[in-house]
Amino acid sequence: MAEAADIQGTGPSPARRWLRRTITVAFGAPLLAGLLQAPAVSSPALAAEDAGSKTVDVSLDTLTPSAPVEGDTVTISGSVTNRSKKTVTDAEVDLRVGPQMTSRSEIEQVAGRTGYRSYSDPGPLDDAPTVKIPRLGPGLSADFSLSVPVADLGLAEAGVYQLGVSLSGQTSDRRYDRVLGIERTFLPYQPEATEKRTQLTYLWPLISSAHVSAETANDDQQTPVFEDDALAAELKPGGRLDELVSLGKDLPVTWVVDPDLLASVDAMANGYRVKDGTLNVPGKNQELAERWLDALEKAVQGRKVVALPFADPDIASLAHRGKDVPGSLGHLQSATALAGPTVETILHVQPATDFAWPVEGAVDPSIVSVATSAGADKVIARSDSVRDDLAYTPTAARPFSNGTTAVVSDAVLSKAFEGDMVRSENSTRAVQAFLAQTLAVTLEQPEDQRSIVVAPQRVPTVAQAQTMATALRGLAAKRWSQPSDLLAAAAAKPDPDASTAVPAGSRYPKKLRDSELPVQAFRDMKTTRDELDDFKVILTAQYRVVPPFTNAISREMATSWRGQARAAALYRINVLEYLQTLTEGVQLVDKSDLTLSGRSATIPVTVQNKLLQDVHLVLRLTSGSKNRLNLNGERYKELPVKISGGHSQSVKFSASANVNGQVPMTAQLYTEDGTPYGQPMTFTVKVSEITATVMLVIAGGVLLLVLAGVRMYSQRKRVAARNAEAEAMAAAAVSEPAEPEPRPESGADTPREPGGPSAESGAGEPGQPSDPTPDTGSESGGPSGPGEKVDR
Repeated sequence: MAEAADIQGTGPSPARRWLRRTITVAFGAPLLAGLLQAPAVSSPALAAEDAGSKTVDVSLDTLTPSAPVEGDTVTISGSVTNRSKKTVTDAEVDLRVGPQMTSRSEIEQVAGRTGYRSYSDPGPLDDAPTVKIPRLGPGLSADFSLSVPVADLGLAEAGVYQLGVSLSGQTSDRRYDRVLGIERTFLPYQPEATEKRTQLTYLWPLISSAHVSAETANDDQQTPVFEDDALAAELKPGGRLDELVSLGKDLPVTWVVDPDLLASVDAMANGYRVKDGTLNVPGKNQELAERWLDALEKAVQGRKVVALPFADPDIASLAHRGKDVPGSLGHLQSATALAGPTVETILHVQPATDFAWPVEGAVDPSIVSVATSAGADKVIARSDSVRDDLAYTPTAARPFSNGTTAVVSDAVLSKAFEGDMVRSENSTRAVQAFLAQTLAVTLEQPEDQRSIVVAPQRVPTVAQAQTMATALRGLAAKRWSQPSDLLAAAAAKPDPDASTAVPAGSRYPKKLRDSELPVQAFRDMKTTRDELDDFKVILTAQYRVVPPFTNAISREMATSWRGQARAAALYRINVLEYLQTLTEGVQLVDKSDLTLSGRSATIPVTVQNKLLQDVHLVLRLTSGSKNRLNLNGERYKELPVKISGGHSQSVKFSASANVNGQVPMTAQLYTEDGTPYGQPMTFTVKVSEITATVMLVIAGGVLLLVLAGVRMYSQRKRVAARNAEAEAMAAAAVSEPAEPEPRPESGADTPREPGGPSAESGAGEPGQPSDPTPDTGSESGGPSGPGEKVDR
């Protein structure tokens, strides 16, 4: 293990060492000239030495304090790793403090260096502690820690200094000491507060991607349905959004919030469902959402909050690809109108809603025009888009030529924490560079106070947010800067020499233009909007449908879709298909062909409503041939329709036929303003007119059938009556003997009832002599003849 050696005492200042090196070079010039006359030996040696300076990777993991003052002790810790295939021997880790840097550009140049440069890098700090590493094999690492009092660093005056840690040693193929690796960082040194401190505004973004779909559950609460439950991972302890709130509550920042994020988390807190294949299952992170919202509400109290338009629409994509698609600008306007009420309702603070923030602060005339069309009069730009040809950093605010206020954030500071901040080496370097740049801004014009703005990446990772917070804590002493907010920065007095021209469209970065939403995306939004407009007019409870789809259309335009073209297209498809599923819930029921007999009839058409609310439309039935079949004398007939939720209704149309034959009919639903709704339904009516003669024949046949039935009924009734009478007479004959009946004369036949039963027939009991002769004619089971009387 490496050891740290703390050596007290004061060595020569970096400026004196730099002067000493310069004198050495001056007096050694003749000797160097003589050496250069030799066959090219020293030049390759110098090149090999510079190339060999990347043999060992030096990592600076911590530097405390980040901005020391007199009396502090600076401690640097890290590790060295042998990246070569050669063993490093007799190595030594030492500190190198460079001269004071005089400009921000010099800081950027030093930050971009990697290998050791003997002609520009300072030498080891005299009498400073070092760490000995006797042997370091290939691929192996060793830790180090160096602690040096500020008094021993030789910092002559306030300013920004280069601080380097190098490893010098030998390798098995080169047996001489040389620098094998170096890492540089910066040491801002401002022991006393400056007379004029720079006002620094840091934006703290709370933005996420789209998670909520257009669907809602079929309950009174309209429980929202989420595409996934990924938002919960950002809200849980240690998650990205949780860290942003936990860190931001103790920092002097301006909160920049996407209202859609707040609405989504609020929906989770009040109960939500999540898509799971073809099902929607209950969400399980309601308490997590409640806890996060409660923490955020407490964090923003008394702070400045800026609300972006709902779902953070991509203003640049809209300006370059969408503004020529009808209705696209209306999406931005509705998103802007929704921002303020959403934030105020959930967080109970009044946000500023007049700021537009294009992607990476890149602007051109079309972007500024679109941003202001929705009500924003302030645009957050960036200095690598709005460039100033000045030797210092001007105040961020300035008026654009069109009257819009541009708040130009500092590009270097805004991009300071991009990239991988998980590695402590990168995080430490980023913090020190940020502090150095802010001090350099103040020292550019120490007599003038300026206001600068830092607009970091929209969606910082956990590690990036933690690094940003560390840097802002490094400014807590307020020795060269003081915190401000975005509203104050926008109202600051502009620098008269700052650029006020809107950059031309040709200067818009190609990389950003290539990642914009395509024109087709805005066409898809228009299709969804148009279908929603046609659908909502038939509804009696529009509030259940319009807001979810309006918000979904805003999410389709979100900046977060950049780099996710496929996912963005899928989201748009899902929204449109779900809307079409709802619209198809109100439809005509397919009808089979009809046969119409006669001159007039009623044609029924059924309308089905599968929705949970009542709808009102107009149903039109059209005849394909008015001369053959008309509807109340016209070619078509319209009737109003109102159908309760979950029911069907049959609408009846009166029709009149004139000529036999087939007639095509078309049924079509319309909204009350005359817009066709849904698909038409067609069927055929076969007209078969019947003449008066045919009707008389049919009527006569029916009458005969009725009369025959009546006659048969009467006959059966009379037979039953005679049988009953015969039985009664037979019973009387048994009780009293009857007188002999005189026999008829020989050869005379007894009169017989025509068609009636004979004595021998056995069809009935014998009649008594006193029975009256029946007055009916002969009975027959056949049909009555013409004119025959039928008893009823």
